[in-house]
Amino acid sequence: MSGGLGFPEGFLWGASTSAYQVEGAVDADGRGESIWDRFCRRPGAVEGGDTGETACDHYRRWRSDLDLLGELNLNAYRFSLAWPRLFPDGDGPANRAGFDHYDRLIDELLARGVTPLVTLYHWDLPQALQDRGGWRSRAVADCFARYADACFAAYGDRVRHWVTINEPWIVGVLGHLLGLHAPGEKDLRAAVTVMHHLLLAHGRAVQALRARRGEGRAGVAFSLFPNYPASDAPADREASWGSDGYVNRWFLDPVHGRGYPADMRRRYERRIGPLDMVRGGDTDIIAAGSDFIGVNFYTSRVMRAAPGAEPFGWEVAPTETGTPVTDTGWAIVPQTLTDLLLRLRADYGDIDVYITENGAVYSDGPGADGAVHDERRTRFLHEHLAAAHRAIDAGVPVRGYFHWSLLDNFEWAMGYAPRFGLVHVDYPSQRRIVKDSGRHYARVAAANALTPPGPAPRSRDA
Repeated sequence: MSGGLGFPEGFLWGASTSAYQVEGAVDADGRGESIWDRFCRRPGAVEGGDTGETACDHYRRWRSDLDLLGELNLNAYRFSLAWPRLFPDGDGPANRAGFDHYDRLIDELLARGVTPLVTLYHWDLPQALQDRGGWRSRAVADCFARYADACFAAYGDRVRHWVTINEPWIVGVLGHLLGLHAPGEKDLRAAVTVMHHLLLAHGRAVQALRARRGEGRAGVAFSLFPNYPASDAPADREASWGSDGYVNRWFLDPVHGRGYPADMRRRYERRIGPLDMVRGGDTDIIAAGSDFIGVNFYTSRVMRAAPGAEPFGWEVAPTETGTPVTDTGWAIVPQTLTDLLLRLRADYGDIDVYITENGAVYSDGPGADGAVHDERRTRFLHEHLAAAHRAIDAGVPVRGYFHWSLLDNFEWAMGYAPRFGLVHVDYPSQRRIVKDSGRHYARVAAANALTPPGPAPRSRDA
């Protein structure tokens, strides 16, 4: 490390995006329909009736967006492949134009000295597969394995880091239990089935990657929330442990060879009966290998017992008065990121960790001078990098940090109102402006060290 606040040599400084949130061009060059294209047309499904039809027009503007990576001094970029752009029907035939697009993107990243971290599934399931049952169907895990293997064949000579599945808990709960995300289902058994098939798909993709005997490394980007009891009461402590099983252990344990946690199996079985979607040999496939843990971290959960609350008799306690929050009301608790990273090492050993998403919603826009002075995001970023640094000092092998997100973008059911980006996007004109937080991040990345927030050189608009 370089100095007391330095990060390890070779640390990846990146930003993240996902295809449906930034690409737009939903009908360009043979791309097929995704479940989010269909979901966005459902009245009331997305705030303001927004869709990803145009988003940030990144599909057409990707070269100038890669210039932004250079302005930010980033040496890594996490993006997702659009499954329906590569396989419009989900399972063949392949769309050559789609494969060619990502060929050009990957080649250009490498030419600029930027490491690609490629996500295979960031929620845009081809609608043709949803029509065949979607992730409720075990056959879709087989389709995913074939899709993943085709991507390994096409790009594995240049891509070394793969995220198989992004946030299986969010896909299961928001998409299939609460109905807030595509495909908009509300069924607990469906949610549990979907989450199992997502993990099975991860395992089968890893098997395909291993069979190629290359240098590729794979992991899941988990949506992880440290859980704390609202009080010392036994019921609240049990609520906290149960919630940890619900959002964290149900995914981490099987991927890392422990099988599904027994306490959560009992909870699910009491509600939906036998977990017969889990077949013999499935847990061995799910545990086929994980080269790193992807951590998507935004906030923590303080839990209290709430008899009768769905689905398991607990609820998230209100944020304590005085706790800072983002513009979406999420508590800002950077120390809990340190807690989480230390816990991952204690529970799962010295496996590499990448913080694959971390960020906050702040509504700051251009001021009278045309710049975006998002002081709160700068502070958020600085505090969370300091939290990661504390974990590294304690021996956690954190190998990279990817801010969510590079650009303001389409934020799923919340539409375009929330702004997560280091770069402001004026959607009508598609003009880009690097925010002050982006300038601060550029200084940190250039120094490979946690530098104090402060004035930075002005960067051009894009």
